[in-house]
Amino acid sequence: MTDNAASPVGPLVTGAEIARLAGVTRAAVSNWRRRHDDFPAPAGGAANSPLFALAEVQEWLDRQRKGQEMSPEVELWQALRAAYGDQMVAGLAEVAAALAGRPAPGLPDDVAPRVRKLARTAAPADLVNGLTERFMDSARRAGSEQVTPERVVRAVRHFAPELPSDATVFDPACGIGVLLLSVASRPGMRCRGQELDVDSARFAQLRADLLGRSGVRVVTGDSLRADEWADLRADLVVCDPPAGVTEWGREELLLDSRWELGTPSKAEGELAWLQHAYAHTAPGGQVLMVMPASVAYRKAGRRIRSELVRRGILRQVIALPPGTATSHALPVHLWCLRRPERTEGADTNRTVRMVDLTGNGPDGDLEPRPDQIADVSPIELLDDTVDLTPGSHLRSRHRDYSGEYTALRRELEDQIRRLAALLPELAVGCGPGPSGGATTGIADLVGAGLVAYEGSEPVSASDQLDTDYLQGFLRSSVNTRRSTSASGTYRLDARSSRIPRMGIDEQRRYGAAFRAVSEFEEGMRKADELSRRLAEVARDGLATGALTPEE
Repeated sequence: MTDNAASPVGPLVTGAEIARLAGVTRAAVSNWRRRHDDFPAPAGGAANSPLFALAEVQEWLDRQRKGQEMSPEVELWQALRAAYGDQMVAGLAEVAAALAGRPAPGLPDDVAPRVRKLARTAAPADLVNGLTERFMDSARRAGSEQVTPERVVRAVRHFAPELPSDATVFDPACGIGVLLLSVASRPGMRCRGQELDVDSARFAQLRADLLGRSGVRVVTGDSLRADEWADLRADLVVCDPPAGVTEWGREELLLDSRWELGTPSKAEGELAWLQHAYAHTAPGGQVLMVMPASVAYRKAGRRIRSELVRRGILRQVIALPPGTATSHALPVHLWCLRRPERTEGADTNRTVRMVDLTGNGPDGDLEPRPDQIADVSPIELLDDTVDLTPGSHLRSRHRDYSGEYTALRRELEDQIRRLAALLPELAVGCGPGPSGGATTGIADLVGAGLVAYEGSEPVSASDQLDTDYLQGFLRSSVNTRRSTSASGTYRLDARSSRIPRMGIDEQRRYGAAFRAVSEFEEGMRKADELSRRLAEVARDGLATGALTPEE
């Protein structure tokens, strides 16, 4: 939703949201707009991103029997989206305040009655949890860093230590409190949080109150510059800190006592958060920190990483599966720290457990297999780079070069045999082109409602047009040249691309051939990747002595 103010016609929805309401694609909604004169006119937005009145859309869908009856919860969510837009957390905080019987002066007039109606039929805790889940799902689809992703929360919970029921858990960048309240799930635990964003901190506290979590206290403020919990020493500190932030206050905090492992550079804000979390641990207390993968090897953080290893503080580094955090391009890591007991000294002989789960799916098992674990001694880690990337320490230890080489070679041989069968049988044509050279512009087909777009990909929107035929001709060299700019950038230009005219049966015959060519092309890409991997395994296996040439 892009409209930040309440609309005089009620909540507004985008084309994509209409598609989700009706259970269809966005292309289908575009076709409805073209083909049905009674489809609601835009009530806001811009020409390229129109917004429609939700009530009018729902009425039209009901008339056409294309809609699904919306629950009161969905209607409340849509009304909040219309009223708050990108400031959705502020809306959630107002709703939570109203549910808790607190003043909620910012709640719009069309939202407040919906909240009161729902509160009469559902428990406030269930309502606030449902809204939280919708917000997390919306943030995940948008790739937003506004809330810790559900998969990251699941991983932190899995690797968190067992805690007594009266333990203290702290999150110095708690956001809306999802990670904090999930890890410290027992009602008797003391939970402490701090969050820079006022609305997020308010919502986190109100949600905890509605859940009956009397031991939760969340305050507002900048944890690094203005620590509101300076005297707190927790049994467990969990944190998903802001990534890539350089303005974290280094200049004003140069002499801060928290930097006992070394003063972080401006570019190493994550290591400032790490030491801040460690400073808040009691003897024997632990830290679970979500870290971008690059922090494990960047040159600027080498000294701090070496101190973590040298003093026996770093106990485990876990590389989580790709896709665990949608906002990070690389797999994220979990760093596990433990503060020695007062009776303990620095244990320089303690190994660091490296766990590499990057070969697993993001929703798969988090319990590592033996071949995904390596216990690495400090002497192996304390080299010129102090690389804490788990994969760097597992490859040479558990790699079955012989098995990999045999399996990859067999897979490549099978792939090459399949490639020949993929190519279609093609006969000599008469030229100069199908249908005697008669063509139709894509712009005309779009205007007639026969072609729609799913993202940037043109697809058929009619039974009289075959998608494989359409896309095959669009990818031909003639249309590719039309769609390539002077700088060499390819961009499909619907105004200039053209395809031959032919009947649907002939289209399907050509479409089948184009589809076979595309499958062959994809097969060649797979063969090329297999060839690269096979050569790498052979070369590394020979170099390490794991493989040897036959006599």
